[in-house]
Amino acid sequence: MDVLKFKQLAGSMREAFGVQKQIEAKSIPTGTSIIAQEFSPGKPEPTPINEVRQKVDERPENTLEVLCKPGEDDLNEKEGVGAQGEAYVDKSTADLEREKQVKQTEEDAKQISSVLREEISKGTVEVETQERTITIRLKEKGSFESGSAELNFDFIPIIDMIRDVLIGIQGTIAVEGHTDNIPVNSGRFGSNWQLSSARAISVAEELFATGQLEQKRFSVTGYADTRPLAPNDTFFNRASNRRVELIIKQNDLSEARFNNAFDSFNNAFENSEIDGNDDDAATFELTPDEIF
Repeated sequence: MDVLKFKQLAGSMREAFGVQKQIEAKSIPTGTSIIAQEFSPGKPEPTPINEVRQKVDERPENTLEVLCKPGEDDLNEKEGVGAQGEAYVDKSTADLEREKQVKQTEEDAKQISSVLREEISKGTVEVETQERTITIRLKEKGSFESGSAELNFDFIPIIDMIRDVLIGIQGTIAVEGHTDNIPVNSGRFGSNWQLSSARAISVAEELFATGQLEQKRFSVTGYADTRPLAPNDTFFNRASNRRVELIIKQNDLSEARFNNAFDSFNNAFENSEIDGNDDDAATFELTPDEIF
């Protein structure tokens, strides 16, 4: 067989049947990276993180779903902030009002002390103040004889001065009699209770003598030796315990508000036309949360 002809025949058959030759493709040249040459990728390491976790026990709560119109959420938030702000304003206003009232009480005490400055210098009268309370203390020295409940004649002008200054000062007034622990040695009084009460009554009646003071502002009490200023162990201490005190109590802001609210409630109730025997009378109900 002719070799040349065989090769020609084989080549013709490859072309006829589409036999392809494998041609080795050259790789596309790549660029050189400066970063890759200079730096090597670091190995990542875990970073410790301090975690504070809290275990919360979720408890079911009674909730009330309310459908709000668009824009109402912002309005409710503003109203909530406003209500909280009003609470702070009310508290601040109450504190300022309280300070104002305490200062007024101090001014009233200064006025009383100014009127009685001579008696205070002699040691027959003392004036003290604490918060909304003023105490006018009448010592036995100069006011009563030992074992007696009758005011000394020379002391009555002092009671007159006290009366005049009390007319312009608001508040309730308690007239309180006190003795030492030595049993009374008098045929008129059987005990220190009787003596202390009688002395308090004598002072109160002298204050009422002109009719300028409202008696409903007053209360009169005798305490015998149950409320000493000092231990009854010396002559001086026993002398200081024998006294009559005028306790002036001026209502503070909370008491005034309560009294005003109570008076308003009474007035509204008295002026109402509801008949308790009427089956058709208006009624109102309280929920368990409103009962206290």
